[in-house]
Order: sequence, then C-alpha cells, then structure tokens
Amino acid sequence: MDYKEKVISLWNDIDKQNWDNTHTYFEDDATINWNNTNERFNVEEFIRANCEYPGDWSIKVERLECIESLVISVVKVKLKNDDVFFHATSFFEFNNGKIKLLNEYWGDDGQAPQWRIDRHIGKAITNV
Repeated sequence: MDYKEKVISLWNDIDKQNWDNTHTYFEDDATINWNNTNERFNVEEFIRANCEYPGDWSIKVERLECIESLVISVVKVKLKNDDVFFHATSFFEFNNGKIKLLNEYWGDDGQAPQWRIDRHIGKAITNV
C-alpha cells in the first residue's frame, strides 16, 4: 500500500469512527500538531480528542498530493446532524511506512466577511 492509499484508508477509518485501527497508521512516538489551536498530541491523545469530539460527522477527501514520503490531504468535515462544515489541510510525514509527523490546519467553513460582500470583492466557488 502506497502512502496515498494509507492516508485514504486512515480518513476512511476516521470517517467510520473506527478508532481501533487508527493507531496502526502511526509510529508509536508520532507527533500530531493542530497548529490553529497550538496543540501537540501523541497518538493516544489524538485518538482520544477525536473520540470525545461531540457529535457524529462525515469526511470527504477533496484532494491528495504526494511528494516522496509526504502526503498532503484536504478534507471536508460535516457534522451529520447540523449545518456545520470544516476543512482540514493535513501534512502527513511517513517514516518506515508509518506516519511520524502530522501537521493539521483546521478552518470553519462559512460566508465571506460582510465587508467583502458589501464591496463585491470575490465570488462564490461553484465547483465545490
């Protein structure tokens, strides 16, 4: 299984909230950083943070790029019982076939700020 396939498989397990498999993708001493909130996790903390996140969600992989042992993914996360959406851009660094370092950047999806709407700057992305 190549690195891209491993990242797709990981996102599929996270989408299904199949936490028993999640640790198998990571080296034992892997580091996971959520840079937007200045948090660093080990694998068990990362799994716990995801397990305890309130609500049920679905994940759609929108883009994957691979550069040697680095995989970059963009996913859309939707809370199933709500109209709340997020996007996450993740940088997976592999070593010996497992994730050694994961840097994630999360952003809330929403409407453009009112000042840009008022000034007619930009337009909606229609291919998403």
